Amino acid sequence: MLALLLALGSSLAYGCADFLGGLGARKAHVLRTVMIAAPSSLAVELLLWPVLGASLSPGAIGWGAASGVASAAAFVLLYRTLAIGPMNVLSPVTALVSAMLPVGVGLLQGERLGTAGLVGLPLALAAVVLVSAGHGAGSARPSRTALLLAFGAGAAIAMQLVFLHQAPSGSGVAPLIVGRAVSSAVTLAAAGLLHRRLGAEKPAYAMSAAAGVLDSVANVLFLLAARSGDLAVVAVITALYPAGTVLLARSVLAERIHRGQLVGLGAAAVAVSLLALT
Repeated sequence: MLALLLALGSSLAYGCADFLGGLGARKAHVLRTVMIAAPSSLAVELLLWPVLGASLSPGAIGWGAASGVASAAAFVLLYRTLAIGPMNVLSPVTALVSAMLPVGVGLLQGERLGTAGLVGLPLALAAVVLVSAGHGAGSARPSRTALLLAFGAGAAIAMQLVFLHQAPSGSGVAPLIVGRAVSSAVTLAAAGLLHRRLGAEKPAYAMSAAAGVLDSVANVLFLLAARSGDLAVVAVITALYPAGTVLLARSVLAERIHRGQLVGLGAAAVAVSLLALT
């Protein structure tokens, strides 16, 4: 139950972070947004060091660095994906891709589910698909480029989560700190190399920083959830984060929520209840 609640909190934080990051990337080049978001995330994780502890073992450093490279790619791909929209379709597509790989890794590592879990896990995956249900009238159709970016972002997010899960359980927030330091360095290096292409637009500082802070909170909650529960279950619950993005896009941007998406939100609630019984 603790792992489930932590995963739900992670899902909510990811959804809000993605919405803000996507909006920020509409105002300036995506790298300008990430240049603010990634260091903001690092600051939060450094503040959590005295609270949650951090053991810089070789395993924590190695897996943390790997997650950092994946995180940098996820930041850029995801925010660019959401910047060209529509958020209420592309965010769930990304989530579905990001859920499948961790689920496969968890099951291959020997995780087993009870009867409720065997029903709840496929239902949760179906909920992710339903939340991304057809765009219908009045909603923009995503381009091929946007869909490819969404798949790439999902794969990068999945790798980040898997790498964090592989870090030693007693390492505290060390993998997150190392990972965020690496992702910040990669982002700043990329921005330096591409500075002539970034344009003159100033980033939305507050929005970008808030996205980074929420992403950091989501990562911490995911790490704690994965350490206290099964990766297969935690990854799927975390992948329900498009619900938050979709609802925010509806309330702020007036993007339409279709019947299939509403069914998906209901299926997600049932799936979470079943997984809580596992």
